[in-house]
Parts: sequence; structure tokens; C-alpha cells
Amino acid sequence: MNRYRSMALFREELRHFLRRSETAARAAKITPRQHLLLLQIAGSDDSTATVSDLVQKLALTQSAVTELVQRAEQAGLVARKQSAEDGRVVNLSLTKTGAARLDEITESLDAERAHLQELLDGLEL
Repeated sequence: MNRYRSMALFREELRHFLRRSETAARAAKITPRQHLLLLQIAGSDDSTATVSDLVQKLALTQSAVTELVQRAEQAGLVARKQSAEDGRVVNLSLTKTGAARLDEITESLDAERAHLQELLDGLEL
């Protein structure tokens, strides 16, 4: 397999994975963007994030992240808590419902992530 063939295959499989992730999110009754939001919050060092953190991680505008957080909060997926260190900062964390939805999606994609890892390990740089 030539260098570009392996890269093209990886890119193709990555697109398929992203599509399957979107389908898994919808099956868990959340939007694909809510899935990404939950994933970034849960993947943070202390499983909390601020809107500013999420703007960078999701590569979205402040207003888009604020709206996404508001909708996720209304859906019972995330909770807000004022920071103990700085009263101006609000930390976001997953609710039990949010964590359960994220777990459902994550488990449904285990095999696909393993397949992507195999492809990534085989890429010629």
C-alpha cells in the first residue's frame, strides 16, 4: 500500500466514524453537538469545563457554545456550578442523565474506535 492510499483509507474511515458517532448520538436522544459537548466536559481534567474552555475545544463561537450549553442544561444533560475559587466563573459538569447518554454512545462506538486505532497505527508518515 502506498503512502497516500493508507492516508486516504484512514480519512475515509474517519468520516465513516464521524457519521456513526452522529447516528449514535441521535439514537441516545441527543444531538451530535450535544455529544461533543458532553465528551469535552467529561474529558476535562476534573470532568468540569467552562464556556471559555469549550469555545477553544469545540472551535465554536462564544455565542454558539453558550446556546449549546443552555439547551443541554434544559435537556438535563449538564449542570452549572459557580467556582469556589472565582465567583465570576461557572463550571459545567455532566448530570447523571448526561453521563448515561455519553456512556451509551461511547460503548456503542468501541469497535469503531479500535478499528481507527489500527488504521492510525498503520499510517506511513
